Amino acid sequence: MRLLKGILLVLLLVPGFDAIAREVPVQDFFKDAEFTSVSISPDGKHMAVTVPQEDRTVLAVLRVADKGVVGKWDFGADRHFRQVLWANNERLLFYVTFKTGRFDFETSKGDMYASNIDGTQRIDIPHGDYYDIVSLTPEDPRTILVERSVETSYLSKLDVYNGRMVTVATAPVEQGHFLVDHERKPRFVSGTMNDGSNVTYRRDGESWTQVHRSERNGATYVPLGFAGDNRHVYMAKGVDGKPESIVLLDTETREEEQLSSNGTVSPSGYVWSSDRKTLLGVMYEDGVPYWDWIARDHPETLAYAGLVKAFPGKAVSFLRPSDDGRYLAMRVYADRQPPDAYLFDRQAGKATYLAGSMDWIKPAEMSPMKPISFKARDGLELNGYVTIPAGSSGKNLPLIVNPHGGPHGPRDEWGFNPEVQLFANRGYAVLQVNFRGSGGYGNAFEGLGYRKWGTAMQDDLTDAVKWAVAQGIADPKRVCIYGASYGGYAALMSAVREPDLYRCTVGYAGVYDLDAQRDADFMASESGRSYLKDAYPTSKSERVAQSPAYGVDRLKIPVMLVHGGKDVRVPIKNMDFLIDRMDKVGKKPEMVVVEPKEGHGFREVQHNVDLYTKMLAFFDKYIGPGANTAQAGSP
Repeated sequence: MRLLKGILLVLLLVPGFDAIAREVPVQDFFKDAEFTSVSISPDGKHMAVTVPQEDRTVLAVLRVADKGVVGKWDFGADRHFRQVLWANNERLLFYVTFKTGRFDFETSKGDMYASNIDGTQRIDIPHGDYYDIVSLTPEDPRTILVERSVETSYLSKLDVYNGRMVTVATAPVEQGHFLVDHERKPRFVSGTMNDGSNVTYRRDGESWTQVHRSERNGATYVPLGFAGDNRHVYMAKGVDGKPESIVLLDTETREEEQLSSNGTVSPSGYVWSSDRKTLLGVMYEDGVPYWDWIARDHPETLAYAGLVKAFPGKAVSFLRPSDDGRYLAMRVYADRQPPDAYLFDRQAGKATYLAGSMDWIKPAEMSPMKPISFKARDGLELNGYVTIPAGSSGKNLPLIVNPHGGPHGPRDEWGFNPEVQLFANRGYAVLQVNFRGSGGYGNAFEGLGYRKWGTAMQDDLTDAVKWAVAQGIADPKRVCIYGASYGGYAALMSAVREPDLYRCTVGYAGVYDLDAQRDADFMASESGRSYLKDAYPTSKSERVAQSPAYGVDRLKIPVMLVHGGKDVRVPIKNMDFLIDRMDKVGKKPEMVVVEPKEGHGFREVQHNVDLYTKMLAFFDKYIGPGANTAQAGSP
């Protein structure tokens, strides 16, 4: 395989870690990225790019050859493009969702559109947000297969030019996903029921036969795609809720051949051949992401594997290739480098740089993010990351513990994190832990966090700090904890449970009263209510004991609180209740930052600049170079 070396090698050069970083302006970390996604047309001639702009995301179609704009779409404030799909070379499908906060999930507003790439012949597909794309139908470029779940699952054929739908099949899964073979026949459906159970059905003739069922955090058995013979199917299989392996199932004999497994994490990405008949590789994010190539002799695998080798020290994820396999689009990123997009022409042997998401970030000024693992007090293996300030000795550093949000499903990953890099740029080590309950490590690991929000999950964070101290990374007298959403809950709950471990705490859009979350937006759905029933402590006394607001009498350290006035994911009454409870025991937060027009996480650049400037000053006061660490502060 040929790769042009000149420009590509220049792009890959990164100075060593020992460079002393300047103080990068706060604004540089929170300016809108140049793009969030790139997808290539089936013929490789055009690319669709989504571009964030503070309160919205816009979509543009550009010519690959000269980056000229062919079409552009902007649906206004709080509207964001999601899952842009090329139905054919001239026709796009895209969802437009609603999102009001940086940490919020996107919610549907009933909008799915189809349009020619120049913006003409645009149509609104009624209730389109409820449909997921199942498969393109190249034999009929006017149509695609889509699915929708309304108490049962529906598979339909959608005409992308006029929006008309014809039902192809139904299945008894409340939140289901269909798998069709290469003749577009529905053969499997898998998904979850509203009670959280996992199910998989196989289609025999015109009827469905259940082949798998388990509880919410139990085993998984998910069909991914058919091999070229339409007899064998690739399955993601998690025995007893353990991390998933990839097996090849013979649908006639029921025999399975194991193809790929990591043992610690489940797969996080896949690469298929351009004809979608061969699974080429599986990505695992066990520490630094890597690819396991399972079809090593396939000519396209050789191209993909060569591209990964061409970007040493970086992670490479791949987008859908052109139909003929000539053009391979990829996203390249690292701990110190925001994502860049490239297009590789297999015929010419040339990789072309398409766009950088944050070109103003200089990798040499950023800090390395190192995978870690340690055992919790009960012997459970935990994984995470520590980011060490560039140019530092890596020893006896002030430490910010940064628990992720969610908490069930999300996880911390290796890659460029603006918030973490800002803290490291100011001299702080940052510790991120995939505590029990985090996603990516199998259903059973996620289930270990259910009903353990204020207990075992907090102990995992405590054990992580003790690990960092024992390793000599952290100065035990200079440790603070900061988190957003569930992370805000964990930051305050850690300060309540371990009042002598930390010097300060910051809660951003945090849950401080578990019962207050019953007014959150996700409680409108049956599945949301079922999730909370399983994840939350069952009794009122347990919920009180596991709510930071009821433990404020044990606080010994300064508290900073941040919230958006329009937060519907974690209502601001959480913060108001916490402050009220603190006041009743004669304590006050040292700093409160409220932006009345912001939602679940601030979006406006200036709001973020103001917030993180204040947050850095707060950390500097208590664990910075001139901080008095003789004794803990008082809230």
